[in-house]
Amino acid sequence: IYHREVGYSYSKHSVSRKQCECIPLRCYPIMFLSALSFAYFAKALSGSYMKSTITQLERRFDIPSYLIGIIDGSFEIGNLLVIAFVSYFGAKLHRPKIIAIGCVLMSFGTFLMAMPHFIIGRDDHLLFCSSELQMLTLFFLPMPCSPLGCERESSVSMWIYVFLGNVLRGIGETPVQPLGISYIDDYAQSENAALYIGNTISIIGPVFGYLLGSLCAKIYVDIGYVDMESVTINPGDARWVGAWWLGYLIAGAITLMSAVPFWFLPKSLPIPVDKHDTSCTPEQTRFIKDSPSLLGNPVYVIYLCVTVIQFNSLIGMVTYKPKYIEQHYAKSASKANFLMGMINIPAVALGMFSGGVIMKKFKLGVMEAAKFAFGTSLLGYFLSLFFLAMGCENSKVAGITVSYTGYVIVEGLSSHERSLFSDCNSGCLCSRREWDPVCGENGITYVSPCLAGCTSSTGSGRNTVFDQCRCVALAGSQPGNLTASLGQCPHRDSCDRIFPYFLALSVLSSFIISLGGTPGFMLLIRCIKPELKSLALGIHTLATRTLAGIPAPIYFGAVIDTTCLKWGYKKCGGRGACRIYNTSVYLGLTLGLRTVSFFLCVLGFALLKRQIKKEEKNALTNGNAELESLRKEENSSIHCEQFILALDCNPDRETRL
Repeated sequence: IYHREVGYSYSKHSVSRKQCECIPLRCYPIMFLSALSFAYFAKALSGSYMKSTITQLERRFDIPSYLIGIIDGSFEIGNLLVIAFVSYFGAKLHRPKIIAIGCVLMSFGTFLMAMPHFIIGRDDHLLFCSSELQMLTLFFLPMPCSPLGCERESSVSMWIYVFLGNVLRGIGETPVQPLGISYIDDYAQSENAALYIGNTISIIGPVFGYLLGSLCAKIYVDIGYVDMESVTINPGDARWVGAWWLGYLIAGAITLMSAVPFWFLPKSLPIPVDKHDTSCTPEQTRFIKDSPSLLGNPVYVIYLCVTVIQFNSLIGMVTYKPKYIEQHYAKSASKANFLMGMINIPAVALGMFSGGVIMKKFKLGVMEAAKFAFGTSLLGYFLSLFFLAMGCENSKVAGITVSYTGYVIVEGLSSHERSLFSDCNSGCLCSRREWDPVCGENGITYVSPCLAGCTSSTGSGRNTVFDQCRCVALAGSQPGNLTASLGQCPHRDSCDRIFPYFLALSVLSSFIISLGGTPGFMLLIRCIKPELKSLALGIHTLATRTLAGIPAPIYFGAVIDTTCLKWGYKKCGGRGACRIYNTSVYLGLTLGLRTVSFFLCVLGFALLKRQIKKEEKNALTNGNAELESLRKEENSSIHCEQFILALDCNPDRETRL
């Protein structure tokens, strides 16, 4: 049945006549888009919140970065388990209801991720193992950390629950993207599909996810159960653990609500008139006419390879960017997440949406979309190279990055912890495993008051000041009775002046790169046969998550672990989370991967150019044949007209009615 006013038609298998009488047909794509946008908001919120808690989870469970990478990659493992099945068979079933089931599973997984907080109890080792213990050590009364929790620590690691919860989130998220986007592209008008998809992908969920992470990172993990005056650290300390569990409860509740609208949507929507012809357009035919399958399509294969490599760079960068900001620019986890949510993520969302608008306004074809996506990615890459010129020196930590006798940078001290000891602290029986940093008057951070050679203190709690610090006196230009205060020393003013430029460049490069995101995604959809659309999206998602989403956080984390300069230790022994890094490797790995991807882009354009030349040659040959045929028809028509005129001029011709 065709509805002339809006250009839609529907069949008996889509929506009922009663529904059509109650709701204008043009509203159905918007209704589904609204429900899908809320689902995208919910899954993006929980996913970005997961990214924002990376350092909090490291410190809470005392685990290295590569284990955090495994936890983060477990989301993709969940996708991998069911993505092929959902993408292929999901299109034949009730897609909205399958998406609803996925949202419910995502919410249960998010709740499961918060469960360890209610099992392991209070994070009380900071209350027993800070300045008071160090002062006892100064007077040669070695005392181990409180053994509370050692029995729990010897049992199954609590991070396993976070791992399993993230796997369940991945399983639940699987149908949202392939089924949702294919549903929109099937039932939205062709010229609006790019705008709809750009609007859906660039939803504001990540903004709220990182802002929620910023808020929770300010709140102490055991808020309401401890006296905050007894906690001797602040949110800027490398040992601070925020209320990471609170955000998972909030995100889980929002995800559960996102499932509700899909239960009331029909199996299919009104079909636009331009979607009735399922044959390929001439532009699509140019790329797929000789391809027996998806993997036989060279454009599709090159597209997969390029996106896999660029996704490796993107996922590794996004996962550890808050950690980079914390370590390199000495910002708290709360501030790093706030900046990601308020500055970086909106730039990406605006770029994705703007790319969809450009695609719609200028009606970009396949080749134009490929050029646009490549150009924006290359420009963003060149801008990203300027990050290498915006570096800061590592924090000055005595015995790790500088010597005790001056401001000389010491190479290779991370593997020789005996360098933490010097003549000024050799008689103090200091522990080299502790990380209770103090800032000396000379601007150098010391691993602990004991290693700073301090022999007395004044004040209490966060206001404690250590006096008569012999190592501080040796490191300063004027020997004397210098003091040290709790916490690491701040970075130099020059580093603070560089940071705003780093943010501005980060926003600009993120916007430009994401500007080509929607045209690039539409390139994937438009270069394949319509009936293979859902399968192609599923294979694309499967490839990027298997070859990028799972390994990238793990090997990025492993490489970052190799740059650790000082490891922390667990309450009952064993290496814990890293306290200070050499951050130079992060940018090199990110930019190196993107460099490799551009070589494949050149190969892809070469294949496209060759294919286009071939098609133009065929079109020219066919055109000449058609022209000759037209000429013959024209000559035949002229002869017919002359014959008719001759008949008209014959006076003996009879006229018959």
